[in-house]
Amino acid sequence: MAQQDLTFVTGATGFVGAAVARALAARGYPLRLLVRSSSERKHLAGLNAELIEGDLNDIDSLARGVAGCRYVFHVAADYRIWVPVPEAMIATNVRATENLLRLAQDAGVERIVYTSSVAALGLSPKGEPPATEITPVTYDKVTGVYKKSKFLAEQMVLQLAKEGIPVVIVNPAAPIGPGDVKPTPTGVMIRDAATGRMPAYVDTGLSVVHVDDCAAGHLLALDHGVIGERYILGGENISMSDVLRLVDEVTGTPSRRMRLPIGPLVPAAVVAETMARITGKEPRLTRDHLKMARKTMYFSSAKAERDLGYTYRPALDAVRDAIGWFAEHGYLKR
Repeated sequence: MAQQDLTFVTGATGFVGAAVARALAARGYPLRLLVRSSSERKHLAGLNAELIEGDLNDIDSLARGVAGCRYVFHVAADYRIWVPVPEAMIATNVRATENLLRLAQDAGVERIVYTSSVAALGLSPKGEPPATEITPVTYDKVTGVYKKSKFLAEQMVLQLAKEGIPVVIVNPAAPIGPGDVKPTPTGVMIRDAATGRMPAYVDTGLSVVHVDDCAAGHLLALDHGVIGERYILGGENISMSDVLRLVDEVTGTPSRRMRLPIGPLVPAAVVAETMARITGKEPRLTRDHLKMARKTMYFSSAKAERDLGYTYRPALDAVRDAIGWFAEHGYLKR
């Protein structure tokens, strides 16, 4: 293929980004991947791809990444619920995204798929009906620095699309499945539940999407997405208690877990955040976690199903594949 057929992917060492890179490779796309020098590269095993060392805040590496490419998938983001310096997350998720999109336009990239998040979207009261791409939301209603950064980034990307940058937006829900190397916060929950290290939980609601379905949705957005449009890549809307029930079903070892009220946990979250500032280690519980748990995060993928041909499998399949992968790679030691 000609040089112009290259596809540049950011975030390919991450959970969703790696799934997108694998899906592109399976379709025969020659790849160029942005990787940090310190990143774990297990995800990249077996992929025939050119690697560009750098990061989102290194504008020279972004320019080298997009040069001569036909397509760009911008999947990378700083994905942490709590950060000691919020401004750093804003720089990575908002300003670096703008830099990348403008560089891609200058390089003559034909189409960009930007990975936003359902975190940038509005929510319906108690999850009914499930939220869509047009459910109202304002900045002040968005909880936490991560969600606020994704909201700001998405609004900026929508504006750039109006200015002529050829970008399509996808909004993944809660991905679960194989290849969660780090693992992500959702993956940690699945792992801990599967190993009996989750004696209590706060119930909430989430849209569970198999990571490979999410990746397939990215490619469908490349093929069929309309410039400047958003597409939710969700799955089965399910309560946290039912996710945990699925974990028990897969492992065959039912666990007794206590459902905790949110209010009494707030002081513990304050303590955890204080300790995190001292140690520099990300806390397992924060006030933003609790604020988000108060909301039922159910979403509809009807637009992506109708316009892109998107489909998703049951949450049970995602949980089963995640636990199978964790078991195979030694994550489930009790």
